[in-house]
Amino acid sequence: MNALGIINFEDNTVEIDGLGEYRPVPAMVFMGRYRIIDIMLSNMTNSGINSVQVYCKEKPRNLIEHLGSGQRYNINSKRGKLRVLYGEKMFSSLVYNTDIANFQLNMQYIERDSNPYVVIAPSYFVYSLDFTNVLKQHLDTNADVTVLYTSTNEAKTSFLNCDTVTVDKEKKITGFGKNRGNTKNRLISLEAYVMRKSLFMELVEKAAKTSSLYWFKDILADSVEELNIRGYQVRGYVACLNTLEEYYRNCMELKHPGISAQLFKADWPIYTQTSDTCPTHFSQEGTAKDSVIANGCMIEGEVSGSVLGRNVKIEKGAIVNNCIIIGENVIGKNVHLENVVVDKYAEVRNIDKLVGTFAAPIYVKRRDRI
Repeated sequence: MNALGIINFEDNTVEIDGLGEYRPVPAMVFMGRYRIIDIMLSNMTNSGINSVQVYCKEKPRNLIEHLGSGQRYNINSKRGKLRVLYGEKMFSSLVYNTDIANFQLNMQYIERDSNPYVVIAPSYFVYSLDFTNVLKQHLDTNADVTVLYTSTNEAKTSFLNCDTVTVDKEKKITGFGKNRGNTKNRLISLEAYVMRKSLFMELVEKAAKTSSLYWFKDILADSVEELNIRGYQVRGYVACLNTLEEYYRNCMELKHPGISAQLFKADWPIYTQTSDTCPTHFSQEGTAKDSVIANGCMIEGEVSGSVLGRNVKIEKGAIVNNCIIIGENVIGKNVHLENVVVDKYAEVRNIDKLVGTFAAPIYVKRRDRI
């Protein structure tokens, strides 16, 4: 596929409380053994995109360590390259740290790429998609820009603060808006775009001249009447991980095989950094049901409806129900956890019960001792 892949970072409406204090959104653990960025990066490489630029808003160390050289994502260094890019300058305020500013700071790497098209998508929208089909429609419709979107009838509770689109009968984008949760049915923009690289660079320059606070999606919204902007509907499972509550809710949904099969497909592998730890071990008293459990765990208590990352120890008598345990954790003897997100390296021992709700899970911070 003759396109440069750009995995963009999130704007200021995305705030995953707690988890976001220690790593960027793309580097957050997802479903026990993946990172959020693995889904979009695998979509691109499975689609034949060999040159990918990953933009990081802040705290790049975790992301750089996880991605490595890109070989585990089938990026061949002889045919392509994986770059992790971020603004190497200080911003007077976080509001100035926009994608436009970072594109400008790294424009030399965009210009040097020989691909005539670009595919731009953030990592916090999670779905399975072959981008070659999007590029084909883009060319067939002679569009200037193709915008990916999904249809939902749960807009009052999901995809809050996400951008929306309106389309006509020919799938031409006629306007952009915001989902404030006032209407049940909405078309949600996935903030993913396909266009000529030359047009992309023109729009970046135009946005930079228009406002120092502009994001790329802002300049597209201002260009609706000038450009032929078409929509491409993404069907099947689509999730937006823009808050801790949505992160928790979607992880709980993906425990179910019928739902997870829409994202994790046998013919569309999701690549990630592998670990050579031993398989999970269960003691005679240890049980687990309706859960996703990564390798290296020790289960001596009861686990139900939960997602456990690597090397988690559930000690004897502990009950873990509807929880996300990120990894490298210890849940002590006779502790009862329900609707809790436990960050990496934390230990929960000296408490009888910690119970949140499905709508408002409790967060235990990284390296905490309770």
